[in-house]
Amino acid sequence: MADAAGLRTAVVTFDRHPAMVVRPESAPLLLTDLDQKLELLGSTGVDYTLVVTFDQARAREPAEDFVAEVLVRCLRSRLVVVGEDFHFGHERKGNVALLERIGQAEGFEVCGLELVGADGRPAHHDRQVSSTAIRSALRAGDLEVASALLGRPHEVRGLVSPGDQRGRELGFPTANVAIAGDILLPSDGIYAGWLTRADGAVHPSAISLGRRPTFYEQSHASLLEAHVLDFDDNLYGEHVRVSFVARLRGEERFDTVEALVEQMGRDCHQARALLGAGPPAP
Repeated sequence: MADAAGLRTAVVTFDRHPAMVVRPESAPLLLTDLDQKLELLGSTGVDYTLVVTFDQARAREPAEDFVAEVLVRCLRSRLVVVGEDFHFGHERKGNVALLERIGQAEGFEVCGLELVGADGRPAHHDRQVSSTAIRSALRAGDLEVASALLGRPHEVRGLVSPGDQRGRELGFPTANVAIAGDILLPSDGIYAGWLTRADGAVHPSAISLGRRPTFYEQSHASLLEAHVLDFDDNLYGEHVRVSFVARLRGEERFDTVEALVEQMGRDCHQARALLGAGPPAP
């Protein structure tokens, strides 16, 4: 549409998530951090991304003022494309109808897109692509649905930090990846996926996400550990990316360490088989 009209494309997004300001006690966990979001948007070929700081002042801003500041004065918009259920501004009073009224006076058109399913076609509510549906699938460990809605495997990023070396003692050294607390992780379990290093090297991995019940009666939080297959190098201090391709099983408590080690061997074999086609396209 931009090409046909001789216009540039711009995406408007917020930092922080509005719910973190408006209702922090029930704000959803994030599917991406800001850097990843900007990378994903950049890969689509969009010309600009405008990151709008969301704070208490922005939360109290009337919808009409937001349009005047951001869409009219900053971007000089000529065509605004949103989902048909789009709401914005103080108390969510802004919607497609308001945009259309303002657009008539300010010289921009509005396109309210019908909501679609994973195939890009209009879909009923229970099959529409939404962050809520993606979060629900990830919490249930349903990577097939989550990946279809995302259009890619779910990916998290963090720093590799020293752990208790238990994996190495068992013959399966792992990279302990510290993930920010506001990022959504899948449900606890064992996964096949990819670990991407800062230099771009991509490695097949068997990933453990959980509280290690074989060794600990209680644990305050789930730990993300990636055993990089056929790899023996030091990852400490590296910022890495971990993408989840397939769920192998749920987290289990084993009666003996030997039984756990045997299962870990089977997990690695299954992960290697599932990932044998090669890493995902960059």
